[in-house]
Amino acid sequence: MAFDYYDPEQRRQRRAAKKKEREREQRQLRARLLLAGVVILVCGGLIFAVSQGWISLGEQEPSISQTDPSATEGTTAPRQPETVIHIAAAGDVNVTDITVNAGDAAGDFSHVFLDVLPLLADADLTCVNFEGNLVGPPYGAANYSAPQAMIQALAAAGVDVVQMANSRSITNGISGLATTIQAIRNAGMEAVGAYATPAEFRSSGGYLMRDIQGVKVAIVAFTKGMSGMALPEDNEDCVNVLYTDYDTEYQRIDREGITRLLRNIAQEEPDITIALLHWGSEYNDTISDSQKAIQELMFQEGVDAIIGTHPHYVQQIVYDPEAGTVVAYSLGDLLSDATRAGTEYAVILDLEITKDNEFGQTRITGCTYTPISIVNDDSGGLRVLRMAEALYAYESRNVDRVSQQTYEDMVYAQQRVRERVEPTDPTDATGGEEDETTTPGTTAGDTGTSGTTEGAGTTGDTGGAGTTGGTGDTGTTGDTGTTGQASTG
Repeated sequence: MAFDYYDPEQRRQRRAAKKKEREREQRQLRARLLLAGVVILVCGGLIFAVSQGWISLGEQEPSISQTDPSATEGTTAPRQPETVIHIAAAGDVNVTDITVNAGDAAGDFSHVFLDVLPLLADADLTCVNFEGNLVGPPYGAANYSAPQAMIQALAAAGVDVVQMANSRSITNGISGLATTIQAIRNAGMEAVGAYATPAEFRSSGGYLMRDIQGVKVAIVAFTKGMSGMALPEDNEDCVNVLYTDYDTEYQRIDREGITRLLRNIAQEEPDITIALLHWGSEYNDTISDSQKAIQELMFQEGVDAIIGTHPHYVQQIVYDPEAGTVVAYSLGDLLSDATRAGTEYAVILDLEITKDNEFGQTRITGCTYTPISIVNDDSGGLRVLRMAEALYAYESRNVDRVSQQTYEDMVYAQQRVRERVEPTDPTDATGGEEDETTTPGTTAGDTGTSGTTEGAGTTGDTGGAGTTGGTGDTGTTGDTGTTGQASTG
């Protein structure tokens, strides 16, 4: 399926056309309501005049009290033929020493997301994955805690829903999870996929339900694991997990738990269901057999879109316009150190959802993605830039343009994004068993020093030999990079 690639102007024009059409329909609606009001006023005046004897009706005339269908025609407001909404999603926001230090001197992170604000804020609902905690200092990699200002900057940029079912859900225990969820709410957003208490899970059902302009949207989130950590006894419901062996091998899909939760969602009869999945293998292109099995199960149980995070690389996006389904295996990172090749570029996804108000049918009618790049300004600051706009600014010699090296890197990254999202041979991105451990692997990319692979890799966006571990997935052709971190759940 051909996508709208990096053409934001085309997308703006399409949205403007639809907005103009909706405004035309609304003008027609107002005109009909005005006409109906005039008819009602005239009829009311006639009734009053007859009751006062000002007007005498001949015997041959029907009584004014008789029902005249034409007199009330148009008094019922016509329903808009369809409602169109947009849901945006971005990848991982990683809490590290570098990302924590990306704020300005006052500790404000707003500038980091300023350039992608139109993508995040323009949607009717926007989701990101926050891979960290909000438990106070010390900030950074020591305990993966971020300052409140980072999450507030995401809210200010237009983010509505924060996925908290991920590798860092319980890094600081259940109490840390509860503190993080409350901090997210304090910033004006809602967490999904993780819960402060089992009672909170039960009251929420394990998912969010949002009404967006009359479109009922269900959002659910799961994680493959939590860096090898197990949920404490009596708190097993605090995080939605994909595997029963989520703290060890990631081999046994929790079909019963997934199915039960999705069927509970189905009972509420949402118009559209979106699953945010923290899955796959870090720094690897592979789509594993268990991922494909999870995808099939979720589509069978009514999920319309699967949006993935965790690998830190952009992966394939499959949009089926006939079925109205989307699976985006990995969006890459919205914010990270961007020091490892392949992690400095990502995409922001936009789903167009259309509801036919006459027949009550809702489906995904559009899927677009916008390439973005994480840029280091050499002073420790990070900015997330839209690639197309950044390239145009450089070529036009605009103020605040990126450096020549960054420009050249973006030109390359732009092509890599397309190759990853729309591989010419989709089978290159499939196969292998799900495993989060690592084994020695060789790469065949450009250049780079030692990196960490997610399995017995052939070629991928990694460096040289990986570390020793269990059987993993294989990668496809990609870039090479610098030293990577050990893989986590």
